[in-house]
Amino acid sequence: MRYLGIYIVNSRLFKCNLHYAKRNFYRSANAIFGRIGRLSSEVILQLIKSKCVPMLIYGLEVCPLRNSDLKALEFVVDRFFMKLFQTCNMEIIRLAQ
Repeated sequence: MRYLGIYIVNSRLFKCNLHYAKRNFYRSANAIFGRIGRLSSEVILQLIKSKCVPMLIYGLEVCPLRNSDLKALEFVVDRFFMKLFQTCNMEIIRLAQ
């Protein structure tokens, strides 16, 4: 069920589905990459921060997040930085974050 952009999973415990938030983040981030490219990482970071991150974290304050949910959200951000800086080295990614 969807309430104000939050997808609630029918289960024994109260849970939210993060799939749609992650999908919207990737969709908007890829649109920004498609328009700008990798020419200016500062501009891309600012656009991602102002346009895409709110899609990812919208409504999370009402959802009880488990450790696996937090790691899934962290993975989304890590993959974005990997794509932006074209590296898989997690030390570089952590320094950039």
